[in-house]
Amino acid sequence: MPEEEPMKKQTVTAEDWIAAARTLNAALPNLQRYDGATVVIKLGGHAMGSDEAMESFARDVVLMQQVGVNPVIVHGGGPQINQMLERLTIKSDFVGGKRVTDLATVEVVEMVLSGLVNKRIVQAINAAGGKGVGLSGKDANLMVCEQADPALGFVGKPVGFNPDFLRSLHAAEIIPVIAPIGGGSDGATYNVNGDTAAGAIAASLKADRLLLLTDVSGVKDNTGEIVSEITPEQIRQMTDDGVIAGGMIPKTETALAAIDDGVRAVVILDGRAPNACLLELYTEHGAGSLIRPPR
Repeated sequence: MPEEEPMKKQTVTAEDWIAAARTLNAALPNLQRYDGATVVIKLGGHAMGSDEAMESFARDVVLMQQVGVNPVIVHGGGPQINQMLERLTIKSDFVGGKRVTDLATVEVVEMVLSGLVNKRIVQAINAAGGKGVGLSGKDANLMVCEQADPALGFVGKPVGFNPDFLRSLHAAEIIPVIAPIGGGSDGATYNVNGDTAAGAIAASLKADRLLLLTDVSGVKDNTGEIVSEITPEQIRQMTDDGVIAGGMIPKTETALAAIDDGVRAVVILDGRAPNACLLELYTEHGAGSLIRPPR
């Protein structure tokens, strides 16, 4: 067999260290700005990416906690759910473009989200030196739900929360990782849209920031350019004008609802971009589209 080529070592120069020091120095005002802040991060199924991307995301979250942020991770897992439903040959019906979640489907959803997906994120955070704990909305009544629409089956609408439990985890330096599954007062299990769950949990915490990590770079204007900062009123106008359309509508609706309920600002950004959360919080340019009321 041919001999393997030796791995090339990366050379770090003095200039690299100087650049890193300058970056940290420039980040100081924002490090101070977010000290003690609660930041809810919605990690989407597509934004989870490869193992390398997950490792990078986990390191960013642990770093955020180390410099004073209280992070809460709420995740989706649509692609993983679809794969498991196909493997189990469970067919789905759709009403108005939305999946009907029957009893067999909600069992698979809970298994995938609370098990496979949730624990992958927790494991990555722990490997990065943090203390991640996996939860679903059922735990400690974090997210109590009621049926959103009888035609959709076990699809839930969050109506009750337990933010004090999440604050107690932060006091213990634990990073909560929450699957968007809720229990109802009727004893049923409900599947909740990940963006909806993240927005509702962020509102219950009166979070400083809600970061919606997606597979797009942010809200685009009528020329196709990303809008770096935008007000709720501008969002509504762009939606009425058809500039905001398709899959961006539910994300901006989540943002508007969260802001109306007490979240200071929401950012829609590309979760596939390296260090997206750090770029948003700790650089002047930020990342994606910042949505907040006019100051």
